[in-house]
Amino acid sequence: MTRWTDQPDHVRWLQAQLAAQLAFGRRFPHPDGGAHYLDADGRPDATKPVQTWITARMLHVYALGHLAGLPGTLPLADRALAGLTGPLRDEENGGWFASVGPDAGERDTTKAGYQHAFVVFGSASAAVAGVPGARELLDEALAVLDEHFWEEGPGLHLDSASADWCEISDYRGINANMHAVEALLAAADATGEERWRERAHRITRTVLGWAAGNDWRIPEHFTPDWTTLLEHHRDQPDHPFEPYGATVGHGLEWARLALHVGAATGVDLLDPARALFDRAVADGWHDGFVYSTDWSGRPVVTQRMHWVLAEAISAASALARATGDPAYERHYRRWWDWAVAHLIGPDGSWQHELDDRNQPADTVWPGRPDLYHSVHAVLLPRLPLAPTAPTALAQGRLDDVD
Repeated sequence: MTRWTDQPDHVRWLQAQLAAQLAFGRRFPHPDGGAHYLDADGRPDATKPVQTWITARMLHVYALGHLAGLPGTLPLADRALAGLTGPLRDEENGGWFASVGPDAGERDTTKAGYQHAFVVFGSASAAVAGVPGARELLDEALAVLDEHFWEEGPGLHLDSASADWCEISDYRGINANMHAVEALLAAADATGEERWRERAHRITRTVLGWAAGNDWRIPEHFTPDWTTLLEHHRDQPDHPFEPYGATVGHGLEWARLALHVGAATGVDLLDPARALFDRAVADGWHDGFVYSTDWSGRPVVTQRMHWVLAEAISAASALARATGDPAYERHYRRWWDWAVAHLIGPDGSWQHELDDRNQPADTVWPGRPDLYHSVHAVLLPRLPLAPTAPTALAQGRLDDVD
């Protein structure tokens, strides 16, 4: 079966979708630097704070836009970076606040590993793109992640700390580590420092081991000594960052990341990638991907989040390339058809949440705060598994995937 990514018309469609998404999000810059939360029409929502994770993701995607040759994206990346070097940065204690605003002087001073991983990721992409000040930001962010979040014993990152780093949360989680893998791979490519790639590999092997021992449903939540908490948030199953049970989208995302890690390190991780993908699809696809399941695979939260479908598309494309198996190409085509039918608007933006009848909903993710997953869905299928997206773009590897 010929892959759609080998078809010029499909590639042109992906190009148009990338340009449309980045055009939709162009109003994100806050006057003081950083990224506004955007509403469903792409307008800044001044009632919400400027958040570090959104700002870093906007830095990442607009840096990718510049590397892909889209005019007007570099100044927007610069405005995102200004938030990370300005109001979101803790000048006194180092690191980055979770958010600032919306009122003057208001701050969430939590230091979260999830957010810091994205500062590394965004600044790595921006450094490759040549955004002024990005390489200095990357060096600083890597030092903070290494000093304050990395736990050498288990070979994983802790979750969060107080502003002064003196109080460490008892919770340990996989979400921050998942995004750290992607960030560290990009940082290794941007800096040439092999230790970041080795660290990403170590994290990945640990998580794959846990998944293999749990029928390929990834345990996400842990105690400080990394004992699993399988009942975590049973009373709040639709938590946006720490949901109860198996998170379907994370199984798909880890499948893709395993292939990136394998390509970057020369280690064969194809079998666990396939197992994660197959489990997530078998459990999660119900004419739309459910958000989460219990540990036997029964759906728990049946809302359809846009990012899960985006990760499914990216993972299917990566596996189709790695294996040549036409089953993955069939998934890729089916899920793009579904995205066009249910998620992608005329302006190119993606509805962030649907209910179990595939109707628009906003119980977890109102508005359009995030371009990261949907930009990856239209860009990663056009890039090799290694090096990481910003470096591959800088090397002229767009649409050179074999």
